[in-house]
Amino acid sequence: MTRCILLLALLLRAAVAAAEPAAELPAPSGETRSSCLFAAPLASCPGQTAESSESPRIALGHLPAPANPAPADRRAVDEAAAVSPYDATVRAAIDQAHADCFVNDCFPSAKACRNCHPDHYQEWSVSAHAYAQLSPVFNAMSSKLIKKNNGTLGDFCIRCHTPVGMALNEPIVMANADRHPTSREGVTCVVCHRVNQAWGKGAGRLTLVAGDIHTPVSGPVGGKRLAMVMAHPERYGVLKPVPDPATNGRDVHGGVVPFFQLTTPGFCGACHDVFAPNGFRLEDAFSEFKASPAALEKHQSCQDCHMGIVPGVASGYACGPAALVGNAPTPPRKRTNHMIVGPDYSIVHPGIFPHNPAAVREERAVFRPPIDQGLATIREWLLFDHEAGWGQESFEKHVTKDDWFPSPWDDQTRRYQARDILDAQFSLLRKAAVNRHQLLATGYRLGNVVVDRFDERGLSFRVLVCNGTDGHGVPTGFDAERVVFVRAMVFDSAGKLRFISGDLDANGDLRDSHSSYVHNGLLPLDRQLFSLQTRFVTRNLRGGEREQVLAVPYSLDPLPFTRPETRPFTVLGRPVAARKHKQILMPGASRWADYEVPASKLCGPGPYRVVVQLIAGMVPVNLVREIASAGFDFDLSAREVASRVVAGHEVLHEQRLTLQTNPTLK
Repeated sequence: MTRCILLLALLLRAAVAAAEPAAELPAPSGETRSSCLFAAPLASCPGQTAESSESPRIALGHLPAPANPAPADRRAVDEAAAVSPYDATVRAAIDQAHADCFVNDCFPSAKACRNCHPDHYQEWSVSAHAYAQLSPVFNAMSSKLIKKNNGTLGDFCIRCHTPVGMALNEPIVMANADRHPTSREGVTCVVCHRVNQAWGKGAGRLTLVAGDIHTPVSGPVGGKRLAMVMAHPERYGVLKPVPDPATNGRDVHGGVVPFFQLTTPGFCGACHDVFAPNGFRLEDAFSEFKASPAALEKHQSCQDCHMGIVPGVASGYACGPAALVGNAPTPPRKRTNHMIVGPDYSIVHPGIFPHNPAAVREERAVFRPPIDQGLATIREWLLFDHEAGWGQESFEKHVTKDDWFPSPWDDQTRRYQARDILDAQFSLLRKAAVNRHQLLATGYRLGNVVVDRFDERGLSFRVLVCNGTDGHGVPTGFDAERVVFVRAMVFDSAGKLRFISGDLDANGDLRDSHSSYVHNGLLPLDRQLFSLQTRFVTRNLRGGEREQVLAVPYSLDPLPFTRPETRPFTVLGRPVAARKHKQILMPGASRWADYEVPASKLCGPGPYRVVVQLIAGMVPVNLVREIASAGFDFDLSAREVASRVVAGHEVLHEQRLTLQTNPTLK
């Protein structure tokens, strides 16, 4: 249908051109999009490139601070598009083609699924899967790696984070505000439920079944429930499994194809076991699971722990309706939780994430649904200062006519509406945070503080850190960029800190070899640091290994790129020039964190208080510094990204112990 309309538009344009004197036609506005019949690249954000030619200067010891530009009204509108270079007839045909293309989208948005699956949608909307493509850290890292590999990396990273975007031939590097709505949703509904064959471990290299909302989806048990719903219109209303403009009813998918693979660990392994193009094992979550007691002895699946009742525990599944058709729920059945929390957390504006149709209005007319409930565009939300209290009564009652707000937030009613939306967003984010803490606190265990010596020589104590799950190592997945460490502190009776290990420098980094403050001699190396972060170790072409923040072998030659191996790497399981120094805990493993406090630190009055915390973060700040030259989406500076990453650190467990004053100490 779309192709026919577009062909009609072209024919009409030719007819108009033949009837008028020859003239040079102006170029199209460029507002095109991909359809089911063909893929046209979407317009990219100007100025957003793999690496800007004017990269921000970054001092080795410090992260750049926000530029704090003067406020400006950046609201994007379609006024320019309203003045068309084509005549009204051709413009109408093109607009109809766009509308038809949205209704019959190849990859429908999760918002379309929300109509019948509101609970599933809400869980997914705040999940790590839903955040995958929005993450400013991921996008900057992908761009930086592409730059360091001179473009040879291609879509290797992003194809897991937005499979729909890559299927639509979107540019690899572009602002999320300009992406297709479904592309922006990352690992959205169709990414799992439009897969109809087992692709195996391929680092996200799989094919999605294209089609509009009526296209059959893949499900674990087939379409018996859907057939039952279709057979009872008196209860569930009129449903349209096929396009039918003459029928007033609810659009539903035309069937459910049984796909048992959805319930198996192998389905997760398609993306969660990542081999770089040169054979480097970047992520091993699925491989670790296959060799774990949970898989070999208990015959559990990834879904049992990550989609069950209690995050991180094989606690069974909830029972409830799979769909709410109109106001009628379907009969109860096994109900999986689609929140699937992990160590990642959002650092973007809460008006943008979690996904919420009431919050975001599509900026480009071609992407707007027939009824757009969104309050503001992404770029408009970035102007809303929720931290200043906009939209709260305590703030608004002090606003005067002389106070300036950027459009559209100069309307107080809209600020109140935005605050109502944000209150719901914050509530959902808190719920996800509770589930994330439950997951991480289950995976990591901290034993009691054991004192080995407390005498005239000082204090010696230790604490046991254990893997609390038998399904994989902790941390797992992208373990080289997971921050899990022990902070040990000793206070005297006056509350003065006498000893600390596991503290952060001014950037937010641990005092390890990747800290720029340690590198510059501004802070001492934390030699007693207990960290579970894996390290990348690479070597240059002339020999010599060193730890790297990014797993790209450094080169003494110009134009570096990840060179294909000249010999088989299957024997080693890794390329010759790069490896990982794993420090994770495998299932059943534990490791002591040992600490020595010299007597010179314990010269104050007792008793002494020992506090030990096990802390988990998303990524190290040194990664933010490493990728900052690529630029961050959503107008974020490196300093803002780093601060929000550190603000998300969680204390998973804490142990305390009080030591009475040792009479031998003076």
